Amino acid sequence: MNISIIGAGNVGKALAHSWQAAGHTLVFGVKQPSDPKHQGLPVDTVISAIEQAEVVVLATTWQATQELVESHQQALAGKILVDATNPLMGDLSGLSVPSDTSAGELVATWAPGAKVVKAFNTTGFNIMAEPLVKGTATFMPVAGDDADAKATVLALAKDLGFDAVDYGPLAGARQLEHFALVWISLAYRQGLGRDFGFALLRK
Repeated sequence: MNISIIGAGNVGKALAHSWQAAGHTLVFGVKQPSDPKHQGLPVDTVISAIEQAEVVVLATTWQATQELVESHQQALAGKILVDATNPLMGDLSGLSVPSDTSAGELVATWAPGAKVVKAFNTTGFNIMAEPLVKGTATFMPVAGDDADAKATVLALAKDLGFDAVDYGPLAGARQLEHFALVWISLAYRQGLGRDFGFALLRK
């Protein structure tokens, strides 16, 4: 599958490495492909990366997301658009969006022609690179309104090694973004560090 990741930071690189190992074709969409910091990565302009992709992953800062998505509405139309962002407050104490919406739902309003799916926001990039923790697959909830798009993203999450679970419609992103705060608070505020994940234990 052709996957474009918008943003070449830690999250994007972690996802790309594992998807490439699973046989998917990856390109990063960045503002300045010639920037030396991208050396060695498969990079292209944002618009070109979107146009050649079947699945587009937003691995951007929340502050940059609206302008980026709205300025590429036409190119995103019909694409599976995975929102991996978290709308965090600067001090990581909460979310910067109202309680009656979510980053995922806002992304859907900014790209009305895209099939938006919320995923890859509930754990750290190091766990995305290695989802198995002492032999147990980390839990990865996936939410979206388009059944086929969500099934594709669930399969991509499984390719990474996650225990991927259908979390229902896109409105579920409201809970998933708050769930991300649990991981962040434990990792940073409570001093647990980054080397842990959540698991769904079934009887």
